[in-house]
Amino acid sequence: MNSINENGCSVCQPGKENYCTYNTRLRGKRVRMYQYDYRTDSGELFACCAPTLEACRERRDKWLSSRQ
Repeated sequence: MNSINENGCSVCQPGKENYCTYNTRLRGKRVRMYQYDYRTDSGELFACCAPTLEACRERRDKWLSSRQ
């Protein structure tokens, strides 16, 4: 499995995004999920998990707009 963390800490560079996929079971069905990290230029980290990469980016955009 690939990882976007090293020793439990995100390795995301400022102004960049990292993501990886993993499989889990939800109500007995196998589901692919995305683990997503984004670090702002100022160093703040946003992290989430969602079923699609687009959903992760929508959550990031909502988080960024609430920070301003």
